[in-house]
Amino acid sequence: MDQEPQYNAEGVEQLPLRQFTEKAYLNYSMYVILDRALPFIGDGLKPVQRRIIYAMSELGLSAASKHKKSARTVGDVLGKFHPHGDTACYEAMVLMAQDFSYRYPLIDGQGNWGSPDDPKSFAAMRYTEARLTPYAQVLLSELGQGTVDWTANFDGTLKEPAMLPARLPNVLLNGATGIAVGMATDVPPHNLREVAAACIRLIEDPKASVEDLCEHIPGPDFPTEAEIITPQTELQSLYRSGAGSVRLRARWHKDQGAVVITALPYQVSGARVLEQIAAQMQSKKLPWIEDLRDESDHENPTRLVILPRSSRVDVERVMLHLFATTDLERSYRVNLNLIGLDGRPRVKDLLTILREWLDYRFETVRRRLQYRLDKVQERLHLLEGLMIAYLNLDEVIRIIRSEDEPKPVLMQRFALSELQADYILDTKLRQLARLEEMKIRDEQTQLVEERDELQKTLGSKQRMKTLIRKEIAADAEKYGDERRSPIVARAAAEAMDEAELTPSEPVTVVLSEKGWVRAAKGHDLNPAELSYKSGDGFRQAVRLRSNQQAVFLDSAGRSYSLAAHTLPSARGQGEPLTGRFNPPAGQSFVAVLGGEPEQWWLLASDAGYGFRVQAKDLLANKKAGKAVLSLPAGARVLRPSVITDGDTDRLVAVTSAGRMLVIPANDLPELTRGKGNKIIGIPSKAVAERSEYVVDIVAVPQGGRLRLNSGKRHLNLRAADLNAYEGERGRRGNKLPRGFQNVDGIECEH
Repeated sequence: MDQEPQYNAEGVEQLPLRQFTEKAYLNYSMYVILDRALPFIGDGLKPVQRRIIYAMSELGLSAASKHKKSARTVGDVLGKFHPHGDTACYEAMVLMAQDFSYRYPLIDGQGNWGSPDDPKSFAAMRYTEARLTPYAQVLLSELGQGTVDWTANFDGTLKEPAMLPARLPNVLLNGATGIAVGMATDVPPHNLREVAAACIRLIEDPKASVEDLCEHIPGPDFPTEAEIITPQTELQSLYRSGAGSVRLRARWHKDQGAVVITALPYQVSGARVLEQIAAQMQSKKLPWIEDLRDESDHENPTRLVILPRSSRVDVERVMLHLFATTDLERSYRVNLNLIGLDGRPRVKDLLTILREWLDYRFETVRRRLQYRLDKVQERLHLLEGLMIAYLNLDEVIRIIRSEDEPKPVLMQRFALSELQADYILDTKLRQLARLEEMKIRDEQTQLVEERDELQKTLGSKQRMKTLIRKEIAADAEKYGDERRSPIVARAAAEAMDEAELTPSEPVTVVLSEKGWVRAAKGHDLNPAELSYKSGDGFRQAVRLRSNQQAVFLDSAGRSYSLAAHTLPSARGQGEPLTGRFNPPAGQSFVAVLGGEPEQWWLLASDAGYGFRVQAKDLLANKKAGKAVLSLPAGARVLRPSVITDGDTDRLVAVTSAGRMLVIPANDLPELTRGKGNKIIGIPSKAVAERSEYVVDIVAVPQGGRLRLNSGKRHLNLRAADLNAYEGERGRRGNKLPRGFQNVDGIECEH
């Protein structure tokens, strides 16, 4: 609740700072949303754009006029309508002039208005000239016909239209982008003919669904020939919810063995694409490409040539790789957030947008017809007065000449209204004498016909529908064009695995106790015998191929991954993993694993909980890794164990209290993250106090043997010996023989 304003002794209002800042922020937020960032559903324009278009029409800068310096236009907008800076105003003007940004540009410009490569490379406003395009008439043609509400400009010296009377749903045709406070809008552009067809369909069939409208509007239509590859189902879902994304992919063809790219996605720079491909070539990640060329010119605005190394190169696959790794394929966010007729912003679906716009259009046309009807009736009323004056001309002239105040006399003598009397008195006597009955009668006849027609139209909903439908169809015919962005079903782009570019050689990845890592060639070495820094020693090693990923686990249960071929050589002492990753503060790296992506591993904590997981689910592309194993209070991460066959392998768990339990591996769930299920029963209090915990859990394949290490002694257990320790998952297990109840570790021997 707002507090009542407090006043000090001098009568100055005092407000709590919290209340003041909150109020100021909310006011600013609403201003940005309603007056800066979001377009209105009716004309599809933001206030600054509306003011520019209106100011240009007032300056007489129609499509038929000569171009005028942009500085003049901007000056007029700033001086009369726009309360902001000239840079912001000019930027808004530039956007409406760029045929690569707007599907149907509103401004026709001379000079440098930017380029697809760099839309912000436009010249200063003193070097560019502008006028309106023919399409701008869609927004302006009905302006002086009683169709708009006029509001005072920022300093109250002029009137400006609150909204423009759009004849077509410009908000969909040109799209809009804007960032407000706490919300944004991203409306993609559409094809005029398609949108007009959908409007006509909705007029004829008000019960049409989004799916019905999608028959006419299959998807957005960007000002580029690049392909829209988003599936139809996703596009329909986008139009149903008002939010989603659209994917665009460059167009290309083969020309004498070379790849020629002829169209790029919306607002993608050719230079940037070439830079991205060249960077991959430099880092030796594109061995299939020989050379790149930019052959773009005035005839071919986009012509990028890629030369393969030989004719044997699978060009299709290379292009799929480039689509996945460069801007040759891009995703565009769609968020149909608009200010509706109620003056509030909301994300709307396609049906709601078109319905609301048609409501706006119906009201605009009703106002236009009503305005014309009022004008016709007013003229008929005046003509009626003129006719009386003509029939009594001598008397009228006498009264005008002889009376001091002829107006009341005329009104009384001929039963005229004040309006009629004023009109007769404003007409010169010479013109009164020249009046012709035929002309007045003809004009009256024409106006009566027009009045009857207007009254019929205004009184009939069906006639209104027919009129609006005809107007939309006429505008579609006049301003419409063919679709530019074809909608094509394509296979998903897939980057070639880095492994394909890397030789597959055997390597042993070695992790030290302090978290240093290195990779040695081959599988024959003994990692424990490598040299380690003072105070450091061997922790764990895993045998991989150089084109595989090594996965590391930290003491918090997070996983991290690195390509094995990127690891430092075992000739040195390696490098710390903290240089590659950002583990949580105070955590250390405790294990390494890897292998084939489908390889199953056992992840467990020493609280006796664990689960099965595939190596591919442990891969993490972030420096911070990803949370995989949840640890109960006081628990630690155990060394992961390989599961060779989930159906036949058995899990052996040994606790510090000298108890052992054997369970089938398939009793554990297959998870990607979590705490897992209980393998062996240990009181949680004992784990938290570290009085009892699991020493190790290993997976033993069918027929495999187990070796228990206890100090300097060890015990070998065959598969038959393990049967004695079998039990249900989660039980306490059986006691190990005397002398082996203090187990240091267990190893599986095949």
